[in-house]
Amino acid sequence: MERIVTGDQMQLLDKYTIEEMGVPSLVLMERAGLSVFEAIKKEGFSLNKILILCGSGNNGADGVVLARLLHLAGYCTDVCILGKPEKFTKEMQKQIDIGKNYGISFVKSFHISEYTVIVDAVFGVGLSREITGNLKEIILELHKFQGKIVAVDIPSGICSRTGKILGCAVKADLTVTFAYGKTGLFLYPGAEYAGKVVIADIGIYAKPEILPKPEIFTYTKGDLKEIRRKRDGNKGSFGKILLIAGSKDIFGAAYLSGMAAMKTGAGMLKICTHKENKVLFSCFPEAMLLCYEDDENITKELSEGFQWADVIGIGPGIGLGKQAESLLDTVLSQGTKPLVIDADAIGMLKGRTEQLKNYPNEVILTPHLGEFSRLTDISIKKWKENPIKITQEIAKTLSVVLVCKDARTVISNGDKNIYLNLSGNDGMASAGSGDVLTGMILSLLAQGKDGLKAACLGVYLHGAAGDLAAKRKGRAAMLAGDLIDAAGQILDEV
Repeated sequence: MERIVTGDQMQLLDKYTIEEMGVPSLVLMERAGLSVFEAIKKEGFSLNKILILCGSGNNGADGVVLARLLHLAGYCTDVCILGKPEKFTKEMQKQIDIGKNYGISFVKSFHISEYTVIVDAVFGVGLSREITGNLKEIILELHKFQGKIVAVDIPSGICSRTGKILGCAVKADLTVTFAYGKTGLFLYPGAEYAGKVVIADIGIYAKPEILPKPEIFTYTKGDLKEIRRKRDGNKGSFGKILLIAGSKDIFGAAYLSGMAAMKTGAGMLKICTHKENKVLFSCFPEAMLLCYEDDENITKELSEGFQWADVIGIGPGIGLGKQAESLLDTVLSQGTKPLVIDADAIGMLKGRTEQLKNYPNEVILTPHLGEFSRLTDISIKKWKENPIKITQEIAKTLSVVLVCKDARTVISNGDKNIYLNLSGNDGMASAGSGDVLTGMILSLLAQGKDGLKAACLGVYLHGAAGDLAAKRKGRAAMLAGDLIDAAGQILDEV
C-alpha cells in the first residue's frame, strides 16, 4: 500500500519536516535536485544541451540546484528564470547566489530548438490560479518542443489536487515528484500531462495526525499477497456465491462475472438466471444454476439461496424489466449476506435508497460514471472536478462501499480512507469488463475480505490483469475474457 497526497497535504508535510523535525529547507532542496538529476540520467535522455526554466518560488530553487549538479557533471546547462526578482523566496535567492559562485549559465531568452532536454521548475504543488500572459505563451511554445521535457514535482499548470489544467500546462515526458505521489499526477487530465512519474525519497515522511482528511492510498502488486490461498482450505472455506445475473437473450454478463469469480479463487458458485440460458451454461459445468421463467415468482428459491450463500451479487445483464425489479426487491428485503450491486441493478436503485441504507450487511456498489450520475443526479463533469470528495460523501450518504469506475477508479466507504486505483489501461474499456470486475470482487468477499478490502483488491487485480492482457494481445485487441486468464496468472505468481 502506498500513500498519495494532495498538494495541500504535501505543503503541510514539508513545513512539518522543516519546522518541527529541524531539516533545513536547503537540505531538502539539495536532495530534490539530486533525485531529478539521477532520474534524468537513468532515463537515458540525450543531454547535449539542457534548459531549466525556473519560477520565483522553491520549485524554481529546486531547478537551480539541478542546474548546478548538471553543470558540475559536465553537461551544457542554461537557466532561465521566469519569475520576478522581488518575488524570489529566500531559498531561491540563496540557490541563485550559490549557482553563480559555481559559474552556472543564466540566460534571459532562449530558442527551444537549441536544446535536447527542457526542465520545468516553474510552478510547484501550490499553484491554484490559472496561468496567463507571457508564461502561458512560453508553455504553449513548449508544446512544439521535439526533445524531452522533465517536470520537477508536478508539471506547471496542473492542479495538484484534482489534475485539472489551470489555463494551460506543460506536457512532460518525465515527472520527478517528491516524497509521495500527488493526486493531480494520477487523476486525468493531469496524468496525461505528467508522463512517467518517478517518486523520489528526499527525507519527508508522513505524519498522519497532522494531515487533513481524507487519507488517500493505492495498491501495488505486492498487496495481492493478501489473496494467497490457504493450503488446507476446501471449497467451502473459499466461499459460496449466489450471483443473480443474465436475462432472456443476455448470457455473456452472467458467464463472464461467474467465471471471473471462480477463476479468482471462489469455492462454489450458483447463478440465478433466465431458463433460456440453461443450455448455454453447458460450457460452464462448475456453476450451479437456479433458473426462472418469464414472470415466475422465485422468492422461495431465492430465500434458500440466500441461506446457502456466503455472499450475494446482483446486476450483470439482468435487464430493467419488472422481473428484474422483483429480483432486486427480494434481495434488498430478504438478503442478509454481504452484497455486490452492479450494472442494471444500480439502474433500478433510484427510489430504493432507504432499502439500500437499511440492508443488514455490507453493500458494495460498482457504478460506471453514467450509472453514478443517474443514481445521484450529480453530473459526470461535476464528479470529475472533485472525484475524491464526492465519492466519499455519496458513500457515506448511502452507507455503502462505493466503487466509482473510471480511468482512475475511486473507492470509499464514507470513512477517512480513500482508495485511488492506478492499474489498468484503455484496452479495458470494452463490453464485459465491468462484469469481470463484479465477479472478482464477489470472489474476494466470499473468501473473507471485508467490503472495502475486497473492492480495493478486486479493482487493483482487475487493472493489473488488464495491463498483462494488453501486453499479450494489445490494447485494441484485448477482450473482457482475457482479463480472467490474466488475473489467474497474476495470482499464481504472488
